[in-house]
Amino acid sequence: MTERTIELLHRNLQEVFGEGDATRRRAAIEEFYTDDCVLYAPNGVFVGHDALEKFAGELRATHPQFAYTPHGQAQALHNGGILAWGSGQTGEPPEYTGLDVVIVRESKIAALYVFLNPELS
Repeated sequence: MTERTIELLHRNLQEVFGEGDATRRRAAIEEFYTDDCVLYAPNGVFVGHDALEKFAGELRATHPQFAYTPHGQAQALHNGGILAWGSGQTGEPPEYTGLDVVIVRESKIAALYVFLNPELS
């Protein structure tokens, strides 16, 4: 479970939230998330594949040129995992940073908690 959780954290960052192509993003959501998944984000709670896809697509559209970069190593413990990340122009300091916390059930993400760090100074 530990290896799968770490794989999900990294692939979710790139293939869901970092993916600009809606078809590839939807395929990743279906592969990585349970049907009843829940995303907890600062601006709301989103349930199911359709809601997650809409949220991720709208977020990506606000900054299509940004890349997501892991900060440090992902960690997994039992059925949970964390990954710190930054987002910004490639080769530049991140515009914003955050932390993803996942709960994994049956080798898929059942819940994703997205914590955003206060603005960088």
